[in-house]
Amino acid sequence: MEQTLIDFRTLPFYQERRFIPKDVDLQSPQCVQEICHALLTQDIHSPEDLEKWILARSELEAALDQEAAVLYIRMTCYTDHEDFAKAYKNFIENVAPVVKQAQHDLNVKALQQWALFPFPEQGYSVYQRAVQADVEIFRKENIALSTQVELLSQEYQSICGAMTVHFDGEEMTLPQMNRYLYEPDRQLRERAWKAVAQRRLQEKDRFNDVFQTMLKLRHQKARNAGFKKFTEYQFKAYHRFDYAPQQCKDYHCMVQKIVVPVWEKILLRRKSRMSLDSLRPWDTEVDPYHRPALKPFTEVSQLLEGVARIMGRIHDDFSRAFRMMIEQGLLDLSSRKGKAPGGYQQTLAESRKPFIFMNAVGLDGDVWTLLHEAGHSFHALACAHHELYPYRHAPMEFCEVASMSMELLGGTYLSEFYKDADQQRAHQKHLESIVYVLLWVATVDAFQHWIYEHPDHSPQERSQAWLETHNRFGGYLLDWQGLEPLREILWQRQLHIFEVPFYYIEYAIAQIGALQIWLNFRKDPARTLQAFQSALALGGSKPLPELFRAAGLNFDFTSVTLTPLMEEIERELDL
Repeated sequence: MEQTLIDFRTLPFYQERRFIPKDVDLQSPQCVQEICHALLTQDIHSPEDLEKWILARSELEAALDQEAAVLYIRMTCYTDHEDFAKAYKNFIENVAPVVKQAQHDLNVKALQQWALFPFPEQGYSVYQRAVQADVEIFRKENIALSTQVELLSQEYQSICGAMTVHFDGEEMTLPQMNRYLYEPDRQLRERAWKAVAQRRLQEKDRFNDVFQTMLKLRHQKARNAGFKKFTEYQFKAYHRFDYAPQQCKDYHCMVQKIVVPVWEKILLRRKSRMSLDSLRPWDTEVDPYHRPALKPFTEVSQLLEGVARIMGRIHDDFSRAFRMMIEQGLLDLSSRKGKAPGGYQQTLAESRKPFIFMNAVGLDGDVWTLLHEAGHSFHALACAHHELYPYRHAPMEFCEVASMSMELLGGTYLSEFYKDADQQRAHQKHLESIVYVLLWVATVDAFQHWIYEHPDHSPQERSQAWLETHNRFGGYLLDWQGLEPLREILWQRQLHIFEVPFYYIEYAIAQIGALQIWLNFRKDPARTLQAFQSALALGGSKPLPELFRAAGLNFDFTSVTLTPLMEEIERELDL
């Protein structure tokens, strides 16, 4: 049975603290400032001293990361809990600004000391490159702006978490309403889809106001740092050293050319099977043969046990890791009122343990979500051994390879939830969803490029740009007649646009990597898993292209790699 939210402070640290006092109050700005000051004033006389200093700093960063993670987890699990909201807000408003300034000061000191006591390139080059970039873009005046943006993100979460729909005599969360989209009764699906869309429409202006303020603050941050566009600033802030905005735009063009036609074939076949004149937005999830929705489980405990068995069939290491998470209560999976939307995996950096958050309601998609977040969890555990805190987290493009690969590997063993026919049905639906992911990522990413290239746009211009972008990547393939106001706000449901701007292309890059893992696994499971696990264990200690190579993958998101992958999906789907 799923456990209630645990007291994270009972989790033992991966290793005892050597620099930070064990009982220090990391929610106190004064205490945090004192620890940072001790690091800043510490004398360094040799390369050995410098390495000890870096590891002391690493310990502090991990402790602060875990403190923030625990506060965020509590806030998102219970957005209506006043004390949790207050504690998170206090950290964002009062502690985070102290940390941001201290991080910059520590980065400056690190660069100065590296000049005096050079380190071997092999062990710290990736870390040094990131520190250099952070120093270059830091501006003190941006600390307050970042705090404002983070508080606006919390407001967005609170609005989303509070949204419920009264439907057929029940009050339900928006994730809970998703199950109706799998119902054979078309009128029921339409009513459910419209109920959710109308509920979101009620918040349209609030979401627009939040985003408009975010947009202004982000543009100002970029200008403060000497950039003409927020795009350039954010790419550097994300440490995207191995690709540029133009490569993202090239990907958009490639999706138009290669992926949209495949998606059109999928939808045309669906329309034919459903004997419809046109497909409406509520017709894309239901089984086209009008079979009842796939129901892999009724209780969260069944979801947990089924995924645990799948992990055992992939590799014993994954099974042990997942069962450890269950035993230690490191999951909060059920959807409920007051819980933030979506799903995520959060690493508790001092304990070096993962935590999974999601909103399970008994749908097939819940299995895939848990497989995805479990992949992130195994990645966190695989690189927990790194002493250097930044190396315990890979670039996001490779983090998503871990999660998306676990979906495809786990999808091989769906017999733990389904009989043969339903297993094949779920597998094919997942492959179709991958095609959709590739074009949806292009949609969201292209839209964000437009947003930040036109920072002075109005909400009306933004809506128009959204509609044009949506059409560019296949939005026209559905019939939106009479739903135009609801279509205009589809972008507002994508929390990445609000909370982590430009963090989305990673999913496409990673999906291309994960599809390569899938094909390799089908040819040579043992060798593929060995390379995959070895690459996960590298964490962030190598540049992105090297991580891909270690996993046996091409770091490439052009037609050279994507075309054969799409051809394989077409064969698998018999299009």
